[in-house]
Amino acid sequence: MKHTDDHLTEHAQLAAARALVRDLFSPNARIYWADFLLHVSIGWAALLSMALLPLPVWLLTLCWLLAVLALYRAVIFIHELAHLRPGALPGFRLVWNLLCGIPMLAPSFTYSGVHNHHHKRDIYGTNEDGEYLAFARFPHWLLISHLLFGILLPLVVALRFVVITPLAWISPAVRRWSFRSGSSLTVDFRYQRVASERDDQFWQWQEAAAWLWGSAMLTLMAAGLLPWSLLFSWYVVLAGILIANGVRTLIAHRYRHDRRSQLSLMAQFHDSVDVSGHRYLTSLWAPVGLRYHATHHLFPSMPYHHLGAAHRRLREQLDPADWYLQAHEPNLAGAWTRLWQARRELLHET
Repeated sequence: MKHTDDHLTEHAQLAAARALVRDLFSPNARIYWADFLLHVSIGWAALLSMALLPLPVWLLTLCWLLAVLALYRAVIFIHELAHLRPGALPGFRLVWNLLCGIPMLAPSFTYSGVHNHHHKRDIYGTNEDGEYLAFARFPHWLLISHLLFGILLPLVVALRFVVITPLAWISPAVRRWSFRSGSSLTVDFRYQRVASERDDQFWQWQEAAAWLWGSAMLTLMAAGLLPWSLLFSWYVVLAGILIANGVRTLIAHRYRHDRRSQLSLMAQFHDSVDVSGHRYLTSLWAPVGLRYHATHHLFPSMPYHHLGAAHRRLREQLDPADWYLQAHEPNLAGAWTRLWQARRELLHET
């Protein structure tokens, strides 16, 4: 009887939360376009300045930081693309791929479908969830290696799209492997992709375009028509983006779940983290609404630009609000501290 009562209570709490934010589910096209185009323009301008101008070290470092932060924000729109309804923002997916996804060798098909599985109630936190690992149960060195692997990942994605893609066109075996094991942006490298109704229908064109872009750039550099500094700048900027995203990923969830069983929606919410922090500084390392990751798990289809308003409304108007505040952390340091504390508790239990 108690389990039934708890279930009814959770259902009522979630229903009350949704009722408070029911007006926040429509995307504002102007915000999406302005935000993305501004940051992708700044990012590429900073990267090209690194590669082509004779800058002093301090200015070169500043351009690198600016390119990382601006392109990181532009790249993270891939998360919005995974959730946007078909036709919600006409042309946005195409422009994003042309200006960001393909040049960074992270076309949208590598996330659409895969990420949606992470939000399925019967998949979240299980062995079928490629975006979840029990980091709170990992030793220190594995957490650090997760971050440092971002230094090598640009080489991995370059090999995937420049070398593996044409081989997949020739060999059916390579084709099967590349789709299942080499076409997904996940944290679990053992993840095996399966076909999904949310897969990007233009994935083959995106894959071909990424191969063409990467191959053309390397050919032009080898012919002396473009400087190799372009490749170096692309590499170090993408590595910086991946490391920054690795830091964000480690505090996006509590990561205490052992992956052997399913969690209710309320349990998934409490296994996720909102970080209020400073309005602007927090958005540098958790851009495009990802600072409100727990709230996003309650309302996956809510546009990123409404998540802050939803978070404030729920904190102030929910009665009771204690269940909602359990997923909140005040800043990055607090979220990191909670992760390390959970590690010590779990290691002590074992």
